[in-house]
Amino acid sequence: MAKYLIQGSYTQDGLDGLLKDGGTKRRDAAKKALEGVGGTMESYYLAFGEHDFYLIADIPDNVGATALSLFSNASGSITSSVVVLLEPEEIDRAVKMGVNYSPPGN
Repeated sequence: MAKYLIQGSYTQDGLDGLLKDGGTKRRDAAKKALEGVGGTMESYYLAFGEHDFYLIADIPDNVGATALSLFSNASGSITSSVVVLLEPEEIDRAVKMGVNYSPPGN
């Protein structure tokens, strides 16, 4: 499974729901949504600052991550973005691949 960071912010409707239901219900809803695409939650945090929540999840593939993003953003209660996380060993394998790349102008 691939690991993803999902960061997001609540719209006014989302904030109204958070104030009504509290944080644990939001965490439980996120966990259920992840399970619906075959994923699992590693961690979930509410936050101050640029975003209102951060979660790290294992999701089988980009298709599941995309479905989660599309449907949760379409709800109108959040705006979120998904970041693919890489382990250092994945970078080690990538740099050993070598790519026959020609920069523009060469």
